[in-house]
Formats: sequence, C-alpha cells, structure tokens
Amino acid sequence: MTAALAPDTRAWLTAQGFAPAADAVWLEALTHGSFNGSGSADAADYQRLEFLGDRVLGLSVAAWLFRAGDAPEGKLSQRLNALVSGATCARIARSIGLPPHIRLGKQARDDGGSDSDKILGDVMEALIGACFIEHGFEAAQTLIYRLWASELEGDVGKSKHPKSALQEWAAGNRRMTPLYEVVDRSGPDHAARFTVRVSVRNVGAAEATASSKGEAEKLAAKAFLEQFG
Repeated sequence: MTAALAPDTRAWLTAQGFAPAADAVWLEALTHGSFNGSGSADAADYQRLEFLGDRVLGLSVAAWLFRAGDAPEGKLSQRLNALVSGATCARIARSIGLPPHIRLGKQARDDGGSDSDKILGDVMEALIGACFIEHGFEAAQTLIYRLWASELEGDVGKSKHPKSALQEWAAGNRRMTPLYEVVDRSGPDHAARFTVRVSVRNVGAAEATASSKGEAEKLAAKAFLEQFG
C-alpha cells in the first residue's frame, strides 16, 4: 500500500502555505535516509528535492536582494550566503514547527536528528523543492518571501562575516593568516558536532563547536576577535 501523509502533517503543511496535493512528493521531502533504512521503503529520501529547493531558494533570494537596493556585488553575495545558509534554513524550519513532521529512523530520532541544523535545513529546502514541483516557481517564490520576511528585512548577512573580519584584522596587524583546524568531531553523520580551533601565530587561539564545520569556523573566528581583536 502506498503511504499517505499523516492527517496532522497535511494540516500543518496546509497551514504553512505549502498547499499539498499529491502525497508522494511531500512524503519524499520529509523523509530522511534513515527512515527507509529502518525497514520502510514507501518513499525516497529528500536529497533530490533538497538539491532543487536549494536552487529555487537561492534564485528567489538573489532576485529580492537585487531589487531591494543598489548594493555592490560583494555585499549582495554576503547577504545571499547568510540568508540561504543551513543555519538560516534551520531557524525558519523551527519557527514554523517542522521538527515533529520529519520522518526519521528510530536511531536517528533518538540521536536528536529532528533538532539537527543539517537535517532541518535540508528538509526546509526539500519542501521548497516540493512546492516548486507541485505549484511552480512563482508560488515557491511567494512562499519563500513570506517565510523569510523577517530575515530579508532584518540584518542577516549585513555585518561582515567573522572569518572575513579576522582575515582583515590579521592582515592589518601584520600577522600570519589565521589557521583553522578541526580538533574534534563527534556524533553520528546526521547529527555531527565539529570543534574548530582558529589560531594566529604569536597571538593566540580560540575554539568553538557547532553542527557544521563552516559554522564552527565562523564561531571560532568570532570568539578569537572578541578575545584578541
């Protein structure tokens, strides 16, 4: 028997403006690879839809930024990268109540997969991909602009990225280029934690831990600047 969306999940998708019609594409968007590995094979996982949704999100946000002002390309890229980042997608996902609707295998759920920034961000993009498949680009773009409204109108990505700021600080103080090293990695693949140390020769070092290497590097750079900058 073909699986169907749970009534509460369909109601949630409808309330958020996704307007689900056929169940299959939405089940796929909400399914983590561990779910099928746990003995259920009623739906593919979200990876292909995530790939699509990532592009729809990127183009939609880029178009919004282009129309919003006359900032130079560098500033546009800085804001775009922040607005479509996994951390921002995960934040949106939490704000609309996505976590309980993700289909995870038991072990992945027990390991905290429903609160993983990586999984939440990926599923958020997959849902955008599903919206594009069912309703087209304009509908997906409209949905993105509504869900991302506070992020687009706010300060996300306006300030300089901590890694760029640290690079400039090091150059301005005639120091060696900052060195980033992963000093620890823990947890399963779907809920990994990375600890990164950033050091500047003859100055010092700082560490930070996050759910992705890039986020840990950013937080480590921020910590370094707060301590030594």
